[in-house]
Amino acid sequence: MRGLKGKIAIVTGAGSGIGKAIALRLASEGVSVGVFDIRGDAASETVTAIKAAGGRAVAVTCDITDYSAVVASVAQFEQDIGSGCDILVNNAGWDTPMPFLKTDEAFWKKVVAINYFGPLHMTHAVGQGMSARKAGRIINIASDAGRVGSSGEVVYSGCKGATIAFGKALAREVARNNITINTVCPGPTDTPAMDAFVGTGEQGQKIRDAMVRGVPLGRIGQPDDYPGLVAFLASDDAAFMTGQTISVSGGLSMHG
Repeated sequence: MRGLKGKIAIVTGAGSGIGKAIALRLASEGVSVGVFDIRGDAASETVTAIKAAGGRAVAVTCDITDYSAVVASVAQFEQDIGSGCDILVNNAGWDTPMPFLKTDEAFWKKVVAINYFGPLHMTHAVGQGMSARKAGRIINIASDAGRVGSSGEVVYSGCKGATIAFGKALAREVARNNITINTVCPGPTDTPAMDAFVGTGEQGQKIRDAMVRGVPLGRIGQPDDYPGLVAFLASDDAAFMTGQTISVSGGLSMHG
């Protein structure tokens, strides 16, 4: 992709799943990657994989629900890497499936803190420098649950819908500073989070089989299905795109 080599990126939730795949792809394009994850050991494993492939990365243990910790982590990463952040990928997320009427306030607050306030915290902390330098790319990883709703993921769906709207509104505000903001919406994806969502064993397999039947391309997503689009949105090839929401779901949802 044009314009990626030598850039600096932060990817949240990059210790596993989609975030790890994105971090590996950006590093392969010559981007230096801040691997942010609440699990320090997982972040270190991703960094090890990036370095083994000849890339450059730094592991950062960070709780994105804590704004003060986010500000400190971003500042420390930029100091360690020797440059301001050019690319932010808000990927980290969490949910546990259950009917809304069986949830409670503590659960709502945790889901909102991770899936909505997390991207707000990261964007506010990183966006300050981008605005000052008048350049930046922000890519939010939301979900098709935020576009069409998902039974058993009511609060999560609300957070992802809010993230989509947040990205569109902020894209208007910061466009004059040459900052673009776009959102990628994965469909069901084979990750550790999916295992937690559907469970294991015979019942879990039945749920997976039902998901596959609903996807025109005949499978659920894999982590490697998304990094190419993220790299494109972070590159100079997407310099005239902002405020857009793009589903990558095998045709499960089709938006005009």
